[in-house]
Amino acid sequence: MKLYTYGGSTPNEALKKAQADHGDEALVVENKEIRKQTLNSPGLYEVVVAVRDESEKTPKAEPQIKEAQSNQIKKTNSMQERLDAIVQKEIERKKLQKKMEIFSDDSVSLMLSNAVREISEISGQEGLIKNETLGNKDITYKPGIKSMNQDLSEKSLIERSLTEKTLNDRIDSKIQERQMAKTASTNFAGVEEVRSIKLELDKLNDKMKLIQNMVWEASGPNDENLQIPHEFAEIYRITKNSGIAKAHLDSIMKLSLDLMPLKMRENSLTIKRYFREVLRKMILCRPESKDMTKKIIMLVGPTGVGKTTALAKLAARFSLEKKAKVGIITLDSYRIGALEQLQWYADRMRISIQMVMASEDFLKALDSLRHCDYILIDTAGHSQNDSEKIAQIKNFLQNDYKISIHLVMSATTKLEDLRDIYDAFNILNIDTLIFSKIDESKTLGNIFSLAYETKKPISYFSIGQEVPVDLIVASNEALADWILDGFVNPNK
Repeated sequence: MKLYTYGGSTPNEALKKAQADHGDEALVVENKEIRKQTLNSPGLYEVVVAVRDESEKTPKAEPQIKEAQSNQIKKTNSMQERLDAIVQKEIERKKLQKKMEIFSDDSVSLMLSNAVREISEISGQEGLIKNETLGNKDITYKPGIKSMNQDLSEKSLIERSLTEKTLNDRIDSKIQERQMAKTASTNFAGVEEVRSIKLELDKLNDKMKLIQNMVWEASGPNDENLQIPHEFAEIYRITKNSGIAKAHLDSIMKLSLDLMPLKMRENSLTIKRYFREVLRKMILCRPESKDMTKKIIMLVGPTGVGKTTALAKLAARFSLEKKAKVGIITLDSYRIGALEQLQWYADRMRISIQMVMASEDFLKALDSLRHCDYILIDTAGHSQNDSEKIAQIKNFLQNDYKISIHLVMSATTKLEDLRDIYDAFNILNIDTLIFSKIDESKTLGNIFSLAYETKKPISYFSIGQEVPVDLIVASNEALADWILDGFVNPNK
């Protein structure tokens, strides 16, 4: 059999390709998903089929005749071999029969007695079976007639073979038990050796870190109010390099020094684990609501942070995953192609979309989408320094509808600029924060510091361009891990 691999956007498409090349003889061996289908790219599925090799297929009529003749020859040869074997066995039996005619009845009795004694010694039952003699009668062995001695000889031989088989089985079982015990002890010794080596490596690693931190007093922070011991040098450097503001870092270190037990400070791993828990408790994230009550969400933020893409991911998340009714309103009349981009996504998700230019038409658009579970509003991007443009957005909020304001910012923006953006857009009464381009930033401490300063919860993280899989609900566990260990895409 030969294996062939075919790919397609669906399993049926890949299977049709295989059947087109090999017909109905193709046997499906494996069917797996390589890439999930998204709105931006089609799915990729792979089908592996097995097809009989040409050499294995049934030949034409003439080769079939030759094969039948060869099989007939093989059968004939096989029958001849069997006849030869039977003749050979008959010759050997006659030779043995002639030899048996030479022995007298006394010699047969002696052989029987010796066999019985050997069996008794092997089975440990010597004395239970006594030798029996058949007297001095002159009875000669006649061919074709079995004597009593011959029956006893055959019986003793069978008993001996059974006894030997039992002993061999017991010996084999003992040997297997010893080998298993030896293997188990070897494995246990190997596990203990690996464990001891790991402990030694951990100790050496800690000693190397202590050597690296010997210059901590010279290079560490000079703060009279906070003295950081050398065992905290590694976690301090990691957190400082993540971009967390120094004031926030010092407060976290002080909190850790005050609350961490002394026994936990002996190992760098326990220090990092404890510090991770402190970070998690200081981050505020808002879980996604599970109820299906009407929600109106407006995305605001500066230019180029990915508001429109984030809104498309939210629309796909709500409509495709939650099976909710979603409507879109766009207020972005500045950027060329903004409406076309949203229209492209809306057509594929079968979502209604409306374009609003003035605040007077905004209420009409909301009323027309009142049947929707979620109404998502896209706004034009404005610089944080253009307060007049930002104030124009506020005109759309002066109504009786409860609109949740989500401020979208890029994770690649430094902390000082994040502060300016938040202060500029906070006139809209921001409810939550959304951070985009997480996958494009090496340090995420700036996100932590802004959320810690503003006390605003984070609702979503945008971690790529795929719609909707690259939008995840924010969690303090994920952000703390990314700050200390670097970003890891949970979808890969």
